[in-house]
Amino acid sequence: MTVAQTQMEPGAAAPDRSDKYTPGSAFRRYKIAMPLAVLAVVAALGGVSSIIFPLQIQKLEFAQFFVGADAGIDLKQLSDLKAAVAAGTTVPTADQSRLIGILNEYEAARAKALSLGMTIVFALTMLVQPIVGALSDRTRSGWGRRAPWIAAGGVLGAAMIVLLRYSETVGMLIAMFAMVQIAISLAQGPLNTTVADRVPQEKLAVISTLNGLGLMLGALVGALVTGQLYARMGVDAALPLAVTLVVMTFAFIFIAPDRSSVNHHAPKVSPWAMFPSLFVSLKDRDFALVWTARAIFMLGWQLTGTFSVYMLQSYIQPTLTAAEAAKMGPLMGAVSLPATLIAMGIAGKLSDKWKKRKVFVIIGSFGMASSFLVPAFWPALPALFIQHAIAGISMGLYYAIDTALMIEVLPDKDGAAGRDLGMTNVSTTLGMTLGPIVAGQVVALTGSYQLVWIVGSVLVALAAVLILPVRRAN
Repeated sequence: MTVAQTQMEPGAAAPDRSDKYTPGSAFRRYKIAMPLAVLAVVAALGGVSSIIFPLQIQKLEFAQFFVGADAGIDLKQLSDLKAAVAAGTTVPTADQSRLIGILNEYEAARAKALSLGMTIVFALTMLVQPIVGALSDRTRSGWGRRAPWIAAGGVLGAAMIVLLRYSETVGMLIAMFAMVQIAISLAQGPLNTTVADRVPQEKLAVISTLNGLGLMLGALVGALVTGQLYARMGVDAALPLAVTLVVMTFAFIFIAPDRSSVNHHAPKVSPWAMFPSLFVSLKDRDFALVWTARAIFMLGWQLTGTFSVYMLQSYIQPTLTAAEAAKMGPLMGAVSLPATLIAMGIAGKLSDKWKKRKVFVIIGSFGMASSFLVPAFWPALPALFIQHAIAGISMGLYYAIDTALMIEVLPDKDGAAGRDLGMTNVSTTLGMTLGPIVAGQVVALTGSYQLVWIVGSVLVALAAVLILPVRRAN
C-alpha cells in the first residue's frame, strides 16, 4: 500500500490512476452524488433546448411574419383552418388564403432557424467535448483531474443561462444557446469520465443505471420546470435550473472528491499532436461499432425530437397553442417515467448478474424504433402518449447499459479514459447535430412531419443491428 493510499478512507478513489472504489462509505456517497449532478446538468440543458430555445425562436420569427393587423392572429386557429382546408372540409376566403400562405412561410422559417441553431450548437459541442476530455486527463490540481472542469462548467453554464434574457434576435439567441451548451459541456464530459476513473467493472451496470436515471429525470425535470414557468417568466423560466446546476456540481465535488493530481504524470502532447490523437480510439473495431451505433441511435432520436413542440402545434389533430404545447410536452415525459425506472432497475441488476450488455442495448433500440411508428400513422395526442410510454421502457433498457457497454470496449481504460469517453460524447453529439439537419430537410421536402417518424424508426433499428458484431462485450 502506498503512502497516498494510506491517507484515504476505505472506498476512496484514486483519480490520478486507475484505482477503483471498493465497498465503503466513499462509494456510497459517489452513488448518490453522481446521478444528482448528472440530473442537474441534463435538466439545465434540457430546459433550455426543449422549451426556451424553440419557443423563443418561434416568438422571434412570429414577430417577423405577422405584423400590423396580423400581429394578433391566433396561431392555433390558423393551424386548424389550414388542416381543414387541406382535408377539403373548408373553402378559405381570400384573406384566409393569404394568412395560410404567411403561416406556411413562418413554419418553414421557424423550422429552418431551429434546425440551424441546434446544428451549430451541437457541432460546437462535438468539437469541445473530446478536447476537454483530453485536457482533463492531464489536469493537475489539488482538486484532482476532473473537478476543476466540473466546477467551471457549473458556474459558466449558469451564467450563460442568466444571459439568455438579452437575446433579442434569432442570431443572438443561437449564439447564447451555443454558449450555454459549450459551458455546461465543460462539466458534463469530465463528470461522466469519473465512472471510468473510479467504478470497478462488476459495478459498471449499477452506476450506468444510476447515470441513466439522472439523464432521464434531468430531461424530465428540466422540461417540466421550464414548461410550467415559461408562460409567466418567459426566457427566465430556466433560472431555477441554473441555480440547481451550480449547487449540485459543487455538491458532487465535495461529497465525492477526487484525490489531488498535483503529482500526476502524463506524457506531454503538443496541441498539434493532441487533435489527431482524439481519433485513435476509432481505429479499434468494437469501440468504432458501439460509437457508430450510439451516433445513429441519437440521430434517430433527435430527428423525432427536434420539432416536438412544433408537432403539438402543427402535426397532431386537434392542434395545441404554444402555451398548451409548453405544458403538454413535459407531461408526456412524465408518462414514460415509471416504465423507464422499472426497466432501468431490472436491466442494471440483470446485466451485472448475467455479465451481458449487448442484449439490453439491442432490445432497447428496437423498442424505440417501434414506438416511432405509432404517431407516424396516428397523428393525435393519444398516439404521442403511447409512443412515450413504449419509448420509456426502451430508453430504460438503453440508458441503463449503454454507458457500461461503452466503457467495456474502451481501448485504453487507464491511460486515456477522459479522451476516449470524450469521443463517446462526440458520438452522442454527432447524432444530435445531424438530427436537426435531417429533420429540417425532411419537413422542407415533404411539408409534413410524418416522414420524420418513419426515418427515425429506420435509423434506430439500424443502430441495434450494429451492436450485434461487437466481440469484446457479451
